[in-house]
Amino acid sequence: MVSLLNKAQSALGMDKDQLTITGYPVHSTGYGLMGLTWRANPPPQEQAFAAMKTALHHGANFWNGGEIYGTAERNSLHLLQEYFAKYPEDAKDGKIVISIKGGCEPNTVKPNGSAENTKRSIQECVDVLGKSGKKLDLWESARVDPETPIEITIRTAKEFVDAGKLGGISLSECSADSIRRASKVATISAVEVEFSLWATEILDNGVAQTCAELGIPIVAYSPLGRGFLTGQIKSLDDIPEQDFRRTLPRFSPENFEKNLKLVDELKKLADKKGCTPGQVGTSWIKYKSGRDGLPVIIPIPGATTAERVAENMVDVELSANDVKEIDSLLASVEITGGRYGGHAAHLEFGDSPPLKE
Repeated sequence: MVSLLNKAQSALGMDKDQLTITGYPVHSTGYGLMGLTWRANPPPQEQAFAAMKTALHHGANFWNGGEIYGTAERNSLHLLQEYFAKYPEDAKDGKIVISIKGGCEPNTVKPNGSAENTKRSIQECVDVLGKSGKKLDLWESARVDPETPIEITIRTAKEFVDAGKLGGISLSECSADSIRRASKVATISAVEVEFSLWATEILDNGVAQTCAELGIPIVAYSPLGRGFLTGQIKSLDDIPEQDFRRTLPRFSPENFEKNLKLVDELKKLADKKGCTPGQVGTSWIKYKSGRDGLPVIIPIPGATTAERVAENMVDVELSANDVKEIDSLLASVEITGGRYGGHAAHLEFGDSPPLKE
């Protein structure tokens, strides 16, 4: 019998050893661009370019950015435009596969999946990136608009795909039902959701199962638990006052110390392996990819320095017993606090109203 992994790979148009997205081969680990433009003090261009080049050098050619990662005047798209202007050879189709989150109202993170805003978002992404000669491979709705049927959003995005202006469509932070509804309108090339040892919700809420059934790969954002699983964050003092992570319930003073237990236990295994807790974390995700009823999963760790990018690209060989040990650890350690707080918490694994024709 053909394995689930092979079924998913066949649905994506690839052989059993190579994952492709929108027809182009991609590495089993991707690269998250968020930190290069969306922070109080983004790294200088030279540092950002060095990190990007290092990712590509190690094979990580699936890059995930956002129209929302910064401002309308300066975000991932502008950085990519500058990068490809300096390195035009990297703009060749398929050398780097670019996925951009959009669909929010300008200069906000409020989702607006209306046909009008979806057209605006996609066109702006296509135009800004296109100035460098690079076609946009994937556009994804950063969140599901709770006020607009998802069919309208996807139908509008499909017009750009059909016109040859866009490579494909992705979803982000969506429910299993949203995935099924969207897939009836157009081919969904990927689904981006948070997944790590720190955030395993997709294993229980139907998202992973649905993606496996439909042959859709999952792009796992924050695979290092927003830096928590790296072992570098040992107290709240290690997180700058203005850092948005301080607004997240899992980093609150009442939860932080409790959640450190996971890192402490993970470090014991990492020490035995001669690696970092973060490397164990990403390798666990990749071990799970395509196994035991799960879809193909691509972790996209983000980093702002070449050194950290290289560290994130190290794969650790995990045995079945190692994975059982990690799974047992997850079953015994309770992660306290939600992934998001405030209004953002209401958009987790989002649904939209039914379509009324």
